[in-house]
Amino acid sequence: MEILFVPLALLAGALLTVQVGANTQLSKGAGGPFAATTLQLGVGAVVLILLAALVGTLGAVGSLPEVTWWHAAGGLASAFYVCSTIVLFTRLGAIVSVGLFIAGQMLASLVLDGFGILGVERAPIGLSGALGALGALAVVVGATVIVRAQAGKDAERTVGGRPGWVLLALAAGAILPVQGAVNALLRVDIGAPITVGAISFVVATAGMALVLLFVVATGRASKPRVRPLAGVPWWGWLGGICGAAYVTTVFTALPAIGAAAVVGLTVTGQQVASVFFDRWGLMRVPTKPVSGARLSGVALLLVGVVLIQAL
Repeated sequence: MEILFVPLALLAGALLTVQVGANTQLSKGAGGPFAATTLQLGVGAVVLILLAALVGTLGAVGSLPEVTWWHAAGGLASAFYVCSTIVLFTRLGAIVSVGLFIAGQMLASLVLDGFGILGVERAPIGLSGALGALGALAVVVGATVIVRAQAGKDAERTVGGRPGWVLLALAAGAILPVQGAVNALLRVDIGAPITVGAISFVVATAGMALVLLFVVATGRASKPRVRPLAGVPWWGWLGGICGAAYVTTVFTALPAIGAAAVVGLTVTGQQVASVFFDRWGLMRVPTKPVSGARLSGVALLLVGVVLIQAL
């Protein structure tokens, strides 16, 4: 059964690349990334609520008053991560930021696995544990190679002079596996994984809506637009569905195969998909040459995942 989570986690990571392309188009129609993200989280919440009702598990929401409150707060991590990307992309650049997100994810996953925190099964000490750590290192090195291949030496200069933003990027990456672990605890509390995903997305939507109100009220962002949304292509609305699939896969896979394996697989899926998007300009993404160095970085990610799976 556990082996099924390997292709699912790879697919979930690939869907994150689809989500980026979709949200880029939605952002153009909605008038900015804050409004677009609030919309796509809302779409994800609606989809998961409908699915929970369809399979007959929506009633599990009635168990929430008996649950430890922070077990239901995992969705706030999505709002934190998205706000961080919006802030960091303009300061560190998208490529460098994504590289730091990956490093933060791997560091957090090693802590979760190594110490058995937040209900994650503790990784064994010994040869298999050493292989897992080596695999995590290969994932980080692979991500670094990809960043260098895409951003060149500018990446080092960007990171070197902005330690505060680097720490924020690492924290934003680290929050994702933590979110998965918290949502997994909520699944233990109430069962019904689709309902857990719905709760997570409702919380995320509410958190992002508050952020949107704040940035609009303080003049940091323009008011959301409605009429231009009619011009958004149909696939521009897929971001919420992709996010829902990613979040649900992560918290269901994490207890089964471990945080490091989930992060390694989703990161690899994301980077492999991005190679295809850049090579062929899918979803109106500008075409970019795929260098040998970048392919080497992706290969390192794959090696890292294989080593982690040796746990």
